[in-house]
Amino acid sequence: MSSTNAPETATSRPLTASPGTEPGTASEAGVARKPRVAVVFGGRSGEHTISCATAAGVLSAIDRDRFDVLPVGITLDGQWLLVDDDPAALALDESRPPVEITAEGLGRGELAMRLGGGAFTAVTPTGPKVLGEVDVVLPLLHGPYGEDGTIQGMLEMLDIPYVGCGVLASAAGMDKQVTKVLLNAAGIPTAQHVVVHPHRWDSERELILDACEALTYPLFVKPARAGSSLGITKVERREDLPAAIEAAREVDPKVLVESGVEGREVEVAVLDGHHGAAPRVAEPGEIVMDASHGAGEFYDYETKYLAHDAVQMVCPARVSHQESELLKETAARAFEALGGEGLMRVDFFLTPRGEAVVNEVNTMPGFTPFSMYPYMWQVSGLSYTDLVSELIELALERPRSVNR
Repeated sequence: MSSTNAPETATSRPLTASPGTEPGTASEAGVARKPRVAVVFGGRSGEHTISCATAAGVLSAIDRDRFDVLPVGITLDGQWLLVDDDPAALALDESRPPVEITAEGLGRGELAMRLGGGAFTAVTPTGPKVLGEVDVVLPLLHGPYGEDGTIQGMLEMLDIPYVGCGVLASAAGMDKQVTKVLLNAAGIPTAQHVVVHPHRWDSERELILDACEALTYPLFVKPARAGSSLGITKVERREDLPAAIEAAREVDPKVLVESGVEGREVEVAVLDGHHGAAPRVAEPGEIVMDASHGAGEFYDYETKYLAHDAVQMVCPARVSHQESELLKETAARAFEALGGEGLMRVDFFLTPRGEAVVNEVNTMPGFTPFSMYPYMWQVSGLSYTDLVSELIELALERPRSVNR
């Protein structure tokens, strides 16, 4: 899939009133209505397409007997639209251009949310149309403007429950430098790194390059606040560092340069416990890449999402019992060190010495059909559909307070 392809428009329609029983009331048979879940996806970040693919998986898996679903897409310019409940239209497909949520040809219709009640209203040229109350939001947004605490803060202001980590954990987990600071303070090892701040790169370029020489090659140059391996470059020599840093700066002005860590890439899925119980941890999974089928030098964007035959997800990972326990224990500690809620995927390098070094955390991991997070839970005995239900239930039972 080439980034130069024109995006395909996902089928969308103006927000209109939902048919049937009004939210907040009992049905004609006297049975309470199902909880209503707004599945929100798309968004303003460079991971817009990945978010749509995640939504395709979740919309296919969510238990319609238990939950009423309201699919809401956010365009790249920030407009909120009700999107047709058609997972196939949102899935990644190599045979067509990337999916993008747009309002083209649909007229103007923007979503309004009332403070302190969760009521959604569509503002259209013909006037407001009440969509009714939403009980919980499932924000399947990756990257900035979604996974970084921004939408979480908005939902807190609106007093609407939502799935996943709160404002602080989301923001901290999105920023790779802040993640390292918090994990290191908890005694959890991470790769050595140099931070490239925008003002320093402009004025102290040679000093930064000198500092990077103290790291261990190969180096990995990353945007500090991005996911899906966007903007990451593997660097083998100093002369290639400036171009790699500039490439990362196109995604985020704040950049990390990290030492390469020798080790296997192992991931661990963490799921919050109910009613304050300890977090639950799935069996670790390992990413195994096959260069003969198109895998890159590392687990980059193309390898993750396009070269499906080049990646094998091995779960449980082929590690010793002692190594598995270390990975699971460290993942749970990382979740708690960041103040995690709901879910988190913790990515490790398992070194030849048996050390579990955290590469990064993901507070809204992918839920595409080929994503590791739901697969690890499936292997551990929790189906895709039940996992989505668990996350919604955790959000609904989370204490709500103006002092959170």
